[in-house]
Formats: sequence, C-alpha cells, structure tokens
Amino acid sequence: MSTISIKNAEDIEGMRVAGKLAAEVLDYIAPFVKAGTTTGELDRLCHEYMRDVQDSIPAPLNYCPPGYTPYPKAICTSLNDIICHGIPGDKVMKNGDVLNIDVTVIKNDYHGDTSRMFYIGEPSILARRLTEITYECMWLGISKIKPGAHLGDIGHVIQQHAEKAGYSVVREFCGHGIGKVFHEEPQVLHYGRPGTLEKLEAGMIFTVEPMINAGRREIREMGDGWTIKTKDRSLSAQWEHTVLVTADGYEVLTVSPGMPAPPAIITPATATATTSA
Repeated sequence: MSTISIKNAEDIEGMRVAGKLAAEVLDYIAPFVKAGTTTGELDRLCHEYMRDVQDSIPAPLNYCPPGYTPYPKAICTSLNDIICHGIPGDKVMKNGDVLNIDVTVIKNDYHGDTSRMFYIGEPSILARRLTEITYECMWLGISKIKPGAHLGDIGHVIQQHAEKAGYSVVREFCGHGIGKVFHEEPQVLHYGRPGTLEKLEAGMIFTVEPMINAGRREIREMGDGWTIKTKDRSLSAQWEHTVLVTADGYEVLTVSPGMPAPPAIITPATATATTSA
C-alpha cells in the first residue's frame, strides 16, 4: 500500500498559496544578486521579506533532521561547485559566479519549495550551458507527470538528457513529497528506469529538483555538516519546482510573475497546462 499522501482540495489550495509565495521571494531577491553582494546579505533580505511582507516563515531556519545540526539560515545559497545546502555567509559574489537560491516558505502550515539559478555578471559558456541543460532536465521530468505514470519515468528522462549532454546526475539527493510536512514520501529520484517505482495518482504533490554536475557525480560534505560540493570541484546546477499531479496531467505550484518561462524543448500546449489553477 502506498504511503504517499493524497491532498484534498483544501490542502491543494494551501499549497498553491505557499508555492506562489516561495516563487515571489525569488522574484524579489533577483535584483540583489550581483557582484559585490554577500550570500549572507541575500539571506537577510529574503528573511525580512518573508517575515515583514508575506507573513510567512522560512522553513530551513533551525530545520534539524536526524543526524544534523540545526540549519542556521533562512535560505540555501549554493555557489559554483556547491551542489546543495550552501549556508549563506560572508562570501562575496564576483563576476562569472553562478548561484542557486533555494527557498521554502511556510504559510498557514503549508510548505512552498522552489529554487532557481542566477548568473552573477557574465557566466562562462560552460556555466550557461550547464544551467540551461539542468533547466531542461527539470521541465522534461515535470512533463512526464500524470496519473498512471511512474516516478521512474521522471528520473529516466532527466538522466537521459543530462548524460547525453555529457553531464552527471547527483544520486544522494532527490525531490520529495511536500505538504504540511517539509519532506515526506515519495522520494523523487532524478535517475532511473521508466515504468518503475510508485505509480502517480491525482492529488500527489512533490518536488522535481535535479542536481546536475558538469563533471563526475561524486559528492563531498563540508565540515559544517550541510554544504555539499562536487568531489572533483566541477560546477553544479539545480532548479526546483513543486508540482501537483492533476486528473489529466500536472500543475506547477511555484509560479510567480518573474518565474522563467518553460524552455523551448517543452511544447507550448504542455507549458500552458502547467500554470492552470
């Protein structure tokens, strides 16, 4: 029997609100992502916006799963070779850096979770291509979501697209179910075989958030217990949306006016369906 929760109409509406707020934090912070700014300053601005403008709560702050120390900041800032969970601090961003900002807000007990890549100044050709391919990977995975499909279908198309481009998929971290709980079933792997793992049903909500490395997939954990980097020091990129399985497909819940459009690899008809409320 599946342990994946099926959200009711009230849950879905709560998740739409939380998802929209999370995306709007990324819209707000975008103009501040520039050379000379620290990741700690981005964290401060995001936290104040959540608290003072949205009346929302940053879910990462003091989040403490088993085996971890409490996470000390409101957002995650993963710069260059950081794969995920980078802790904001006094690191000054410089021209050519690439940054993932991961935001999760809590509003009326519901969690909205999303992340985007940002260029600081002019990125290298490699950084731009990695970022674009990773964005396509996320959307290709989302495009497989519908009742009767399998989680393995999502992972397979992501892995296939990343590896065809010469990149690798991080295995140790994955997408996850989400609702009133930050991380719940299912685990959404970004690699795998089609037709395998759990079958999707309308009312499931989970994140799709591929972490793609320019080099090898192996990771290394930093001494702070949170920050994960590429073992070979190659660049890494990640994008994330929270997605609802609908009766006939999917709906992306982390939408906002500043959200980047789906890539050209996604058909217009499919892309339109993602933002329907």
